[in-house]
Order: sequence, then structure tokens, then C-alpha cells
Amino acid sequence: MILIALGLALWSAVHFWKRIAPAHRASFGDKGKGIVAAGSILAIVLMVIGYRVAEGSVYWGRTGAMTGINNLLMILSVYLFASSGAKTKITSFIRHPQLAAVKVWAVAHILVNGDSPSFLLFGGLFVWALAEVIILNRADGPRGPYHAVPIKKEVTALIATVVVFVVITAVHALLGYNPFG
Repeated sequence: MILIALGLALWSAVHFWKRIAPAHRASFGDKGKGIVAAGSILAIVLMVIGYRVAEGSVYWGRTGAMTGINNLLMILSVYLFASSGAKTKITSFIRHPQLAAVKVWAVAHILVNGDSPSFLLFGGLFVWALAEVIILNRADGPRGPYHAVPIKKEVTALIATVVVFVVITAVHALLGYNPFG
């Protein structure tokens, strides 16, 4: 599980870099974006490999009910992520929909995978997203007024949600993890 922890640490470091040390991050200019991207990719590789080889205690197993709840939460998570780009109505209630999507995604995966590697990986990403929201809210100050968006944006977000959810389930199935139990 050390690879999961290293991946989480790297992921957090590159994502907090701009907030914790803005002058240092700014000194890199556009190269800083490349550093963040490379660090993020390496962090994901470490987390995925670490998760696949990790052994740990199992506290509960997958059930039909938890699989169904997981899938519903995953649809919500994908919608939140899609709504961020489309600036749909839900963004008037949720200030950081992408980070909310990560938190929903993490909870969904903890519910369906009741083992210690899942607690570390998904719980760690939940804590990162929660901390990121707190830091961003403190930095951004009060929220401005919400502007209504056309229905076309809502439809775009819904279509994107369905397409991405199908792709995610297909990738999980190809990797040997049946997302439908």
C-alpha cells in the first residue's frame, strides 16, 4: 500500500502547489502546467499499480444493493463533473462540482469495496478533495451571483454523463471488474 500512499502524496502535492506556494508555482510559468500534468500522471500510475497489488483486510464484500448504490452515485459523480464544464443549474448550488464529483466517486467506491486498500485510496482522494474545496473557498471569497443557462447546456451535460458512464463501465469490464455485480 506504500505505492498508493506515494501516489496520494504526489497527487496532493502537485494540486496544492499553486495554493500553498503561489509565487514558487508562478516562477515556473507555463512549464509549471507540464510539471503538474506529469506529476498527476505519475501519481495516477502509482495509485493504480499500488491498488492492483495491494493486500489488506476486507471488512465487507460487494453486494447487489451496494453495487446498485455505487452505480447511482457514479452517475451522479459523472454528472457533477460534466456539469462543471457546461455550468448547469446544479452549479448554482455546488461551488466546485468537479471536486464534489471526486468526493461522490470516492464514497461510491468505498461503499462497494470494503477493504483497507480502498479505504486508503478512495478515502485519501476524498480527504484531498475536501481540503481542496476548503482552500479554494478561503482563497476565492464570497461567491458571485449565478447566471441562468440555456436548456441546451443541461442536455449537453446529460448526454455527456451517459456517454462517459458507458465508457467507464466498459473500461471496468475490460479490466475484469464487472460494474454491475
